[in-house]
Amino acid sequence: METMVKDLSVVEFRSLMSDAIRDAMEDLIEDMLALSSDEYLHSIEEARTDYKEGRVKCLEEIFDV
Repeated sequence: METMVKDLSVVEFRSLMSDAIRDAMEDLIEDMLALSSDEYLHSIEEARTDYKEGRVKCLEEIFDV
């Protein structure tokens, strides 16, 4: 049986909302920091070039499975 919002106490609802907002803000801040890094942006460009030119390996090759 699913828990509905109407079944939550105010404290439970507030806690769920607070956790969700905190997680979203942490993700946003992490993205902003990453995208403001020239080194990070360069690594993305390099990875895309490697992928387009076929310089990739399968997980099986990397982990020898």
